[in-house]
This record gives sequence, C-alpha cells and structure tokens, in this order.
Amino acid sequence: MDSAKIASFVGEAWDGEIVPKLVEYIRIPNKSPMFDSSWQTHGFMDAATDLLADWARKQPIAGMKLEVVRLTGRTPLIFIEIPAFGTSTPSDDCVLLYGHLDKQPEMTGWADGLGPWTPVIRGDKLFGRGGADDGYALFGSLTAIQALREQGHPHQRCVVLIEACEESGSYDLPYYVDHLAERIGTPSLVVCLDSGCANYDQLWCTTSLRGIAGGNLRVSVLSEGVHSGDASGIVPSSFRLLRQLLSRLEDETTGTILLSELHVEVPADRLAQAERAADVLGTAVYDKFPWLPDIVPMSPNLTELVLNRTWRPMLSITGADGLPPLGNAGNVLRPQTAVKLSLRLPPTLNPKMASETLQRLLTEHPPYGARVEFEVEKSSTGWNAPVLAPWLETAIDRASQECFGAPAMYMGEGGTIPFMGMLGEKFPGAQFMITGVLGPHSNAHGPNEFLHIPTGKKVTAAVARVVAEHFHASEAGLTRGVGAQAGESSFGDHGCC
Repeated sequence: MDSAKIASFVGEAWDGEIVPKLVEYIRIPNKSPMFDSSWQTHGFMDAATDLLADWARKQPIAGMKLEVVRLTGRTPLIFIEIPAFGTSTPSDDCVLLYGHLDKQPEMTGWADGLGPWTPVIRGDKLFGRGGADDGYALFGSLTAIQALREQGHPHQRCVVLIEACEESGSYDLPYYVDHLAERIGTPSLVVCLDSGCANYDQLWCTTSLRGIAGGNLRVSVLSEGVHSGDASGIVPSSFRLLRQLLSRLEDETTGTILLSELHVEVPADRLAQAERAADVLGTAVYDKFPWLPDIVPMSPNLTELVLNRTWRPMLSITGADGLPPLGNAGNVLRPQTAVKLSLRLPPTLNPKMASETLQRLLTEHPPYGARVEFEVEKSSTGWNAPVLAPWLETAIDRASQECFGAPAMYMGEGGTIPFMGMLGEKFPGAQFMITGVLGPHSNAHGPNEFLHIPTGKKVTAAVARVVAEHFHASEAGLTRGVGAQAGESSFGDHGCC
C-alpha cells in the first residue's frame, strides 16, 4: 500500500467534497428527537438524511447499494451495502462501519461569530454543531473504501449504518438492526467513528464506554408559590430538600458516588491503559477543558482522573426547572424544584439496575413528606471491548504510524454509544475499532464545537489501512467463525432508553 497516495486521495476528497458538504450539513438544525419532539413535522432530520444520502449515491463505488430505511414512526437510517472488491473467493465475512447524523441541541456560550448552525472555518477547524459528532462518519467511511479501490487494494464486503437518534440513546436502532439482520450479515470487524481522541498526534482507539442512567427529579412542597417572608421557617424549601436527596447519592465534597452497587472493579488491563494514557498525555488530561482561573481538577493524580472519566460513576446536573431567571426572581418560596440528572455508569454496570436503584434511593422516605418524583429518561448500557486480535492490534498500530507518525494509543471514553453494547451482544466474536476526531477543545455537545480537519483526514486514511488489513486477515482465516451466534439474539426487548 502506498500510504502517500492514500493520504493524497483522502486529502483531496476532504478538501474538494467533504468539507463543503459538512458546511451544508452543519446549517441544518436536525436535533435528536429527545431535543425536538416535533422532528417529523420540522423535517430537519429528513433534510440531513437526504443531504448525506444524495452525496453517497454519487460516489463511484461499483456495486454499491444505498437505501434510506424508514420504519413507521422511527427516525430514518441510511443503509449502504458495498460488495467485496479484488477477490474471486466467496466469503460471508464483512466490515460494519457506523456513524450517526442527529445532533445535540444548541447550548449557550458560543463565541462571537460562531453558532451551532453557523459553519465557520478558522484555520484547520470547522466550527458548528455535528460536524465532528459525527456527520463526517459517512463521508469518511466511503472515502476510505474509495481510497483502497483507487489503488486496487481488496477488501471484504462492507456495510455502512448511519442512524438518526444516537444522541437520544439509539432507541430506534435495535429495530433497524433486527429488520436488516439478513442484509447486515455477520461482521467480524466493526468500525465506529463516533468516539474521541485524547490528542491530535496519534490514532486513539476506545476500549470502553460508560453507560448512563438519568431522568428528572422533582420535589414539590406547595400548590403555588408564597411570600418567602411569611413561609420560610415553616414550609421547607424544595431546593433544600432536593439537595438533601442528592446527598444520598453523591458526596458533595468529593463528587464520589456513595452507593457501592453503582461501582465495579476496574479490570487490570484497563488500569494499565489508564496509567499509560496518563503518562503520555500529562496535564493534557485536564488542560483541554476551558477552566476559569485558579480552578483545579478533582484529583492531582492523572491516572485517577482518567479512571474517573472512564470507569467510575459520576453525576452531572444538566438542567433545572422551577427556578425563575435572576432578573425575575421575587421574594417567593417556590412550590417546586426540578433537575435533570445524568449519571454516567461504569462500562460493565447494568443500567436497568442503576435506574431502579436511583428510583428507590431518591423517592423512598421523602423528607417532611414532600412529594418526590423521579422520571427515568435514559438507561443505556456501557461497553467494554473484547481483547484485540493480534492482526487488528498490528493493523491499528501500523495505521497510526503511517498516518500520524506515532504509535496508537488506547483509552476508555466517558461518553455512551449505545450501539456498541448492542453489537457486542449481537456479534460476540466481532473485533472493534472505535475511534474519532473529538479531541482537545473540540467540545462536543457544548459551545464552539469543531472538527479538526487534519485529524479527519488522518482517521479516514487509517480506516482505509485497517479495512485492507482485515481483508488479508480474513483470507488467512483469522476472522473465521465470528458472529456465529448472532442469529440467536434479538434487540426487541433490549431496554435501551
């Protein structure tokens, strides 16, 4: 393989086609269904789906079949089948490449001249919502395959899945995977482009993902607000009671989740990877965040920080209700306070159990007899990758050396990609390459989100290298037998979100 030619082909595709199309894509406010309950009426999801599908149909990949699948009442899914290339030996082996096209909501705090639906290129960065998370996935996947074919390098059959509700927990995806099961086949390699990178200097592969349990906690004490001078000292503050309930779950001094059943033992190999990542990254473990002056991380130990964001449960409050804006806040003892909880879970923890634990912990024995309600909104499984096959570990490291000039690195991610847990269950023998372009300061889900274009190019080239190596491993029988039990399971009662 001529790595320089691969890089040149990929670079020209990104500059000439991919970046301009991502600019168009960023302009579409196709928020995930959780954040736009009227998504079907608004039509933004269909517009984004059509933009990506129309581009894909125009790509000169012989034998490619593309279908936008629309199950009744569900978000659309782009399904692409690409036949094996460069081999006359029939094989049922295949590579599954995954991404999503739905987006997080706007968020506040964008810098002057930037906005979620305002694509702006500054230097090597394309700002705007969804370009890196992860609208580029379809473009990168097809470009990687084209790069191989341009040089005559063979590959096994490839299937590309681009879903449209990942940011809502991928609750539609199980139905599509079951619906398309025969056409998907039994992939022995899954490539996911929805993850992150701890720096832009080498290829990073994700070894684990945290699960999530979350919902809306509401504490009510009155049927209407009353004068605070009249009621305070007699009527308990709903805000104080909410604080008291949260203290059952979290140590407010350290941030530690207090319930032992929400923790797991970190596997030895993940501990070793965390230590190595901390050594390589140094203070970049935390420097990537937009700290205010004099704020310090939750621990001075870098390895502990890596483990905190990858293997330990952590609570975030992501929204609130019942609190008027400061400029409109009178002297009123409010009738209720509500917050949205987002509890990140260890990769191997059962999310249904965690949600039931939250429900019981927060609602039993309410202080002062207050009305306490907890509505479970999210419950998604985490994922811990299987041990890398030697051929894949070699391929990933070679791809990193050739495309980035540095060895590959492995680390868990703190976010959730429900599809990985689903696929791990569906295809228990499959190998996984989970990577992405969300690096330092890229700020997915927040303001000033950007795609680092050079990393997008390098990740695309790295995927091409690994898909090529997969072909040779398959021909040598190193991927045989994977997914043999796949047909036995169904996602119909998976329980995701």
